[in-house]
Amino acid sequence: MWPLLLSVLSAVSFFVPSVVTTSISPGFPNGKIYGVNLGSWLVLEAWMLPQEWLDMGGQMCDDCSTCIASEWAFGRAFPDTVDEIFNKHWESWFSQTDVDTMARLGLNTVRIPLGFWIVEPIVDRSTEFYPRGGIKQLKRGLSQLKAAGISAILDHHALPGVQTAGQMFTGNCTSDVEFYTEANYHRALVWTAVMTGLSHLDPDFGSVFAIEAVNEPIMDATQTPGYGDFQVNFVKVVRAVELALGITVPNEGSALSSRASNNATASLLQTSKELTSSSDTEVAQALADAAPVLAEVLSELGLASLLFNGPPLRTPLVTTFMDINWQFNSPPNPAAAAIGPQGYDNHLYYSFGGVADPNPDAYLTSICNLNRVQADAALGNSPLWFGEWGLPTQFNATDDFLYQWADAQKLAYSQSAGWIFWNFKVEMSDLAGDLSRQWSYFDAVNRGFFSPIPAEIHNPSVCAPFIATASSS
Repeated sequence: MWPLLLSVLSAVSFFVPSVVTTSISPGFPNGKIYGVNLGSWLVLEAWMLPQEWLDMGGQMCDDCSTCIASEWAFGRAFPDTVDEIFNKHWESWFSQTDVDTMARLGLNTVRIPLGFWIVEPIVDRSTEFYPRGGIKQLKRGLSQLKAAGISAILDHHALPGVQTAGQMFTGNCTSDVEFYTEANYHRALVWTAVMTGLSHLDPDFGSVFAIEAVNEPIMDATQTPGYGDFQVNFVKVVRAVELALGITVPNEGSALSSRASNNATASLLQTSKELTSSSDTEVAQALADAAPVLAEVLSELGLASLLFNGPPLRTPLVTTFMDINWQFNSPPNPAAAAIGPQGYDNHLYYSFGGVADPNPDAYLTSICNLNRVQADAALGNSPLWFGEWGLPTQFNATDDFLYQWADAQKLAYSQSAGWIFWNFKVEMSDLAGDLSRQWSYFDAVNRGFFSPIPAEIHNPSVCAPFIATASSS
């Protein structure tokens, strides 16, 4: 049976699904994805909750690398209290009340930004000062989301070694970018194997339908050496774990239909041994290193018995990447890595510049003629969804414009498999000012910019005046 696994992982023809259907994964939303990000929950970004961050003991500064403005800096400054302080934040920032609001608003998906440190055994505590206990909070939140019928994407948002310079969302705001190295690629693969195993073994993870490899890598592909190989290995790790657990990978000529053992750890180790004899030595080592880590994490969650009982059979996770057009300078095409169901994520923010001139007409002309779905599909990056976007602008937007801006973006992104707004909420405080007006989905609905029904818009003809005047997209 193990040679069958090798033939699956060495297959030279890859399956790239062209449409989104419920057959991809049991947790995949019906129809289109309508969702929100759970930003600043398990990867905290201080700009989104400035008052709470100061109350916790953090600091705000113009250059986030120079003060306590990230989880890494906070953990280094407060090693004795960081776990307790962050646990309080995790409990309050995302709660059952938020789940109830999402369900009431008809949202069917959440994208959950996660740091590598949520898998605590892979953290180097001598140099990486992150809070402990997040995995229990993730399990709690996923259980609540599952009960509400809301599907989840596990997004590897903050990678070991940091994947992008100077960003709070990486967990460590630094110019020292070390993700694109063999050692940290390997740690990310171990993380991937553990999270894949949890997604199939723990019933509370039952609403997880996708796992995203890397959030927003450096856009210049010349600065991300080895990233194409990592994409291939990421998919192989996910599929190897699934096949070891007896989960069939479709659209390949062969696949395992049962475990090699009734012990999940033993199955992973056996799979690793078989892969060692092939050219997939990095995948083999990732599985070997992940097996004891998965056992340790399940034990921490009080679920050690799940290692010895096969989970209910599920279909494979949707492996997910930022789309090929996220990078420039001849990036690797993630479609080349696909084995089984795969999806693609595009992020589009006008407020950071470089997309359209900073005025209402230019914004609407640009978004109403957007061709990113078609451009990605031509390169095999389909199904595509827009995993981050918002209402912020580079100019003072009136409420009347934001009604149009919300409609036009929803129309554009609905050409794809769907959209996931950033963010579900932001802090509402004197210090935060009017931040929530353009960054909070909940507040945007309350203000009327969004319809309470995600698929509906106020003015279906919002783009009509702008398509005729567009010279290009």
